[in-house]
Amino acid sequence: MSQTDHSNIQALSTEVSKLRQELQLRDQLVQQLSQELFRLVKGNTNFMPQPDMSERYQSQLQTLREQLQAVEQQVTFYQEQIATRDAEIYQLRQSVQELTDRSRMLEQVVQELPQIYRRKFEERMAPVREKVAMLQRENRRLQAELQSVSYRLALKTRTTSHSGIDLPNFPPMASDASNISTVQNA
Repeated sequence: MSQTDHSNIQALSTEVSKLRQELQLRDQLVQQLSQELFRLVKGNTNFMPQPDMSERYQSQLQTLREQLQAVEQQVTFYQEQIATRDAEIYQLRQSVQELTDRSRMLEQVVQELPQIYRRKFEERMAPVREKVAMLQRENRRLQAELQSVSYRLALKTRTTSHSGIDLPNFPPMASDASNISTVQNA
């Protein structure tokens, strides 16, 4: 590199640096001016210029306003429908939750029913079993008594069939006891 190239580069570099500083200063001024302009426009509505509108633009603007109003009415209508549907959805969710809880409870009851029926059946069967046991005891007693009566009747029938007449048995007297024994042996 020659010295002239080097000095040219140095001069250009200095020039670029100055231009950057000026550009930065201008950016700051533009920023300040835009802020000031915004502040003035925002504070003063009369500052805005009124555009000249022809009849055609005004009729288009009126049509657009009517369309906007119609769209706003539709939006309001749809918002009301959405609110109504949201309320219905909320109620349906609550109903579903209540029905789900009730279904779970009923499933639990259905699962417990066999044990409940067994327990109730056992409770009802306890007096019946006691009655059956009592009747069986009574039956055994009556059967034993019937056998006893049958046995006595059989003995009585056997003794009466040999003598023919059922005579009463009187207690023997001391003197007649020897006579009776000889009569019975004969």
